[in-house]
Amino acid sequence: MKSLSRVALVLWTAASMIVSPVYAQAQSSASQQDQQSGQQQTQTPQSEQLPDVLHMSIASQPGPAGPVAQKPFALGPDYSRAKNWFPNFFDQFWPTSVPPPSLTNAPKLGQLVKDGKLMLSLDDAIALALEDNLDINVQQYQTWIAQTQLLKAESGGVPQAGTSQAVTLGAAPSVSFDPAVTAQASFDEARTPVNNVFTSGVGNIAVPVIAAHQYSYNFGFAEGFHTGTLFQLTWDNTRATTDNFGYLFTPYVQSTLTASISQPLLAGCCILPVTRYIIEQRNSSRQAQAQFLASVIADVSQAEIDYWELVYDGEYVKVQQEAVAVAQKLYDDNKKQLQIGTMAPLDVLTAQSALASAQQALVAAQTNDLEQQTKLLYDITKNPQAPDLANVEIVPTTPIETPEDMNTPIDQLMAEAWQNVPQMTFDRLQLENDKIEVKVTSNLLKPSLSLYAEYSATGLTGIPTASNVISEGPGVGVALNQMINANFPTFVTAVSLGLPIRNRSAQSDSARAQIDDRQEQVVYQKDRNTIYVNVRSSLIALEQDRAAVSAATEATRLANQTLIDEEKKYQLGASDPYQVVQMARDLTAAQGVELRNRINLIEAQVQFDQSMGRTLKANNITVADALGRKMMGTPNIPGTPDTDAANPPLPRNPWASGNER
Repeated sequence: MKSLSRVALVLWTAASMIVSPVYAQAQSSASQQDQQSGQQQTQTPQSEQLPDVLHMSIASQPGPAGPVAQKPFALGPDYSRAKNWFPNFFDQFWPTSVPPPSLTNAPKLGQLVKDGKLMLSLDDAIALALEDNLDINVQQYQTWIAQTQLLKAESGGVPQAGTSQAVTLGAAPSVSFDPAVTAQASFDEARTPVNNVFTSGVGNIAVPVIAAHQYSYNFGFAEGFHTGTLFQLTWDNTRATTDNFGYLFTPYVQSTLTASISQPLLAGCCILPVTRYIIEQRNSSRQAQAQFLASVIADVSQAEIDYWELVYDGEYVKVQQEAVAVAQKLYDDNKKQLQIGTMAPLDVLTAQSALASAQQALVAAQTNDLEQQTKLLYDITKNPQAPDLANVEIVPTTPIETPEDMNTPIDQLMAEAWQNVPQMTFDRLQLENDKIEVKVTSNLLKPSLSLYAEYSATGLTGIPTASNVISEGPGVGVALNQMINANFPTFVTAVSLGLPIRNRSAQSDSARAQIDDRQEQVVYQKDRNTIYVNVRSSLIALEQDRAAVSAATEATRLANQTLIDEEKKYQLGASDPYQVVQMARDLTAAQGVELRNRINLIEAQVQFDQSMGRTLKANNITVADALGRKMMGTPNIPGTPDTDAANPPLPRNPWASGNER
């Protein structure tokens, strides 16, 4: 009885550690044989009931699932582009149509659900994450917000706070780059009391009144230019009638055409101070795109890791199911042995306790699997509570594969990472914005010197006040002819100089801009170092996990060979069931370690791609350029250092597949 109890305990221990899914088939076959043998199996000594052992390594997995499908991803409308004013001129006065968000799952998700199971490959999971992941959708709106502020800057406005990463210092030039046409028509009628002897005479008892009627039709045009030049053109037309005998003509018509132009010469001079917001906001739009790409990389990487964790949890559930099946068989066999009197009740109670423990472990494994399915469902859906997803089971279909080894030198890897990681693109654009602020604030330290020029021509005609000639009214054509021929021209030129005393505000802005620039240089180097550490850590993890897989594979092979040898010894009578079961336990434990190491290696490859900025390329994801146009260069200001000479132009976005939207 002691020998039988010891063998039963060994069998239970071995069953609880079996991890191979194929072992289920072996147990199923053994169960069928047991049912056929019937009562004969009950009378067989328990020491002869040896478990069928799987002589198979986890490396024997199905072949590749095929090439990775291309996943183009568009950023949607370009809100940095204004509406065309021609041919539909009035369309620009209506709001831009922004479509409501789509909060329903992609149709592809429903197509993958069959018989209550979501047959999901890794490629499908990534494609669904790109379309349905809400984190990606939220970040996409940030790129559109930045584009709207670029449109505002290109009109001459100041972007709203929080849309540009650069700190805006100094006074903003009030120049509108959108031409504006104004028109005004007015009618004035007035009766004015007069207290003037030259107008009303002396001795009048009643208060004299002057009556006047006036019609005005005025037009204007104004436009600002990137050089800071402001051009204005006005055309004022007046027709008036009055009983004031001090006027030469009544009624009379007067037309005046005035053209003026102003240009700053020192502070605010040239292109950069006026276009600073445009350049900075274009960079900020690129920064928003880089942040969006970082979000895509992070979410896709998380979806990949969650997918492989689900693969592991699913396999672990199978392990626990097999443990329950073996514990159940051991319990049933012990009950039969108890019925024929070859086993003590305590041994049956021990087998029943082992069965309860295995069932408890199975419930815990199933719980982890369900939780991981819920987590992955969050990654790939907009609405995980959709009716077609109720009680759906996610079944991963992508086989476990070993990532390819690489021998790229670390210096080449770092050059690639520093170029491709979105954070570095963000930092480079921030440095460019900071250098723009340094230039502009240096320019605003100068005194304000402006040149102003104005030309006007006036035409006047009407009926003489003392004339007895009867006329229908003054001729408008005469006044216009005088204005056009410049019979009465006016020329104005002016130079204005503003010389601030102490100039502390401009000094503060200049110092702040330089400090921000120096700080960003430190941040840039810090982020470079962080990426270096991340790449190095990922490389170490890859090397260690690859070595662990190699060692685990060899351990599985040796454990398998040891078990085969032990079985041969047992058949020759040179071993006992305890030793065979011990070797089977070692094999299943080795296979479990190998499975975990292979999943760890795949996840290490995912993290390495993320640290290198390769996630999109590795999954064949192409993202269209956020702006789709040539970027404006950074002009230099005369008299300020040319910082662009030490900072070459930024490379083109590595994720952009072209200028398409």
